Amino acid sequence: MAVAAQVRLVNDVARHFRHLPHDEAVAGVVQHVRTFWEPRMRAQLLAAVDAGEDGLDPLAVEAAEALR
Repeated sequence: MAVAAQVRLVNDVARHFRHLPHDEAVAGVVQHVRTFWEPRMRAQLLAAVDAGEDGLDPLAVEAAEALR
């Protein structure tokens, strides 16, 4: 799966949790990614964050950092 697809997916997940208080939203994104994404997908997400990929939702970036 291409990095652009990972960005789109994680942004969709972040939008889903955005209505929650910030800490709960971050935790929700983290839990979703840990539960439903395979390790290769998580690694691509972290690589996108490290590369400063354009278009990443700030909530998704914070969740990705928490995954480390």
